[in-house]
Amino acid sequence: MTRHPAEVSGLRRPLTAVLVTGPSMAPTLRHGDAVLVRRGGRPVRPGDVVVAVFRTRPDLLVVKRAVRPQDGGWWLRGDNDLVTDDSRAYGVADVRGRVLARYWPRPGRVRRKAL
Repeated sequence: MTRHPAEVSGLRRPLTAVLVTGPSMAPTLRHGDAVLVRRGGRPVRPGDVVVAVFRTRPDLLVVKRAVRPQDGGWWLRGDNDLVTDDSRAYGVADVRGRVLARYWPRPGRVRRKAL
């Protein structure tokens, strides 16, 4: 998912809608899914699906799964192991919010996954 750098900091509201692009989170989330992202609230835990920005790609807003805290940020992975546009390619990321639910096209809660 890409956005203009000015929009990356745009996750200022407690709840924000984000559109998923690309196959990296399949089967959990698919290209075209619309999700609600919460900024703040409980701390991120391993297994949470998050919206983040890689330190090496500050122009790229991504939806990935938090694996572990690392170097003051998070190591992230996509659920689709065939796509490597995650921390394996870009390193540590800074989390901007936690994905709570998909509201379109198949409404449902996005759950943590045991890692």
